[in-house]
Amino acid sequence: MAEETDNKITQLRKGILELAVLAALHRRSHYGYSLVRSLTTPGSLDIKEGTVYPILARLSREGLVRSEWVESSQGPPRKYYELTASGRSVSESLKAEFGRLVLLVASAGGEPQAEPDPQGEKKIAIRRKKDE
Repeated sequence: MAEETDNKITQLRKGILELAVLAALHRRSHYGYSLVRSLTTPGSLDIKEGTVYPILARLSREGLVRSEWVESSQGPPRKYYELTASGRSVSESLKAEFGRLVLLVASAGGEPQAEPDPQGEKKIAIRRKKDE
């Protein structure tokens, strides 16, 4: 049972980590180590460069990310990654969908629902019948 749970957690993290990479690159371009630092905060997941590079390679093959070597004053050149126009569009769509899924999970768990989105995004809502 614990192994099955661990596998589910791993799969969940993979999808969300890809979304986090897209979100970080949506804000600005990054080289590998700076991307890892931007994704890692105290108490968060322990993310390594070896985890991020395969995601960047896959996103690049899909045409969502492009890279460029840039000279560095602090050592060897660094490979910077940035979103393509298609990558920006996918990032925005996935972020909106993730928000709806978070609301779904929160609602299903009986947690208070968030305020409606002022930009008119559709939200998923689940209503529970009160016990009689």
